[in-house]
Amino acid sequence: MCWSATADLWAGLGIGAVGVVSLASVRRPGDAPLAALPLLLGAHQLVEAAVWHAGGGTGPATLAWAVIALPLLPLWVPFGVLTAARSRRSVPLAATRSRLLVPSAADRSRLLVPLAVGLATASVLAYRLATRPVSAEIRGHTLGYTVDLPYAPLVLAGYLLATVGALLLARDRLLRILGLVTGAGVAVCALLWRTEFVSTWCALAAVASLLLLVWVRRRPRSDPSPTVTRRPLSS
Repeated sequence: MCWSATADLWAGLGIGAVGVVSLASVRRPGDAPLAALPLLLGAHQLVEAAVWHAGGGTGPATLAWAVIALPLLPLWVPFGVLTAARSRRSVPLAATRSRLLVPSAADRSRLLVPLAVGLATASVLAYRLATRPVSAEIRGHTLGYTVDLPYAPLVLAGYLLATVGALLLARDRLLRILGLVTGAGVAVCALLWRTEFVSTWCALAAVASLLLLVWVRRRPRSDPSPTVTRRPLSS
């Protein structure tokens, strides 16, 4: 969220533009979910601009904002980290003398943890959004959202493990840096939001989007399609 409807609008357009460039720069199919994340974050800012213009309340824009922020992100981020890891490593297969892109067992098992936590967290959040109203209230230069959540500290812990935790568990150095920046940024943004001073989530989304663009552009191309080397028959 930003500190006004205008700020949200321009932030959404800028972050969305970064997302378009990021997605166009993808060299490996498995990188597409993370490369598209800035597009989602940009759309989120544009939706919140509509919440500002509506004066808060419980309208469609408020619900759309909550759907992206709550159940969607804790699934999107760990899934994106996992698919990027699956396209990271290539190993030779002696039987066919080819190279295929597969994840190591350690990578897969480690990154399945935040994905499983994200799935559980998203299920709880989606159920609450489907059965309980979500409302937004303008508080000076911030927007406050109210959702009835059971065991809120536990749900928050699961949310952070799925999003920030997935990035920190990645082997890619830039993704781990993104995790550190996101974790620190969440703490700062939450503090400023609680004091009702100013909302700075859009600044964090912009920084994260730029880091993802750098990550996408630094990724090597996928290995060429597997080929089989045939030996001549001996006479």
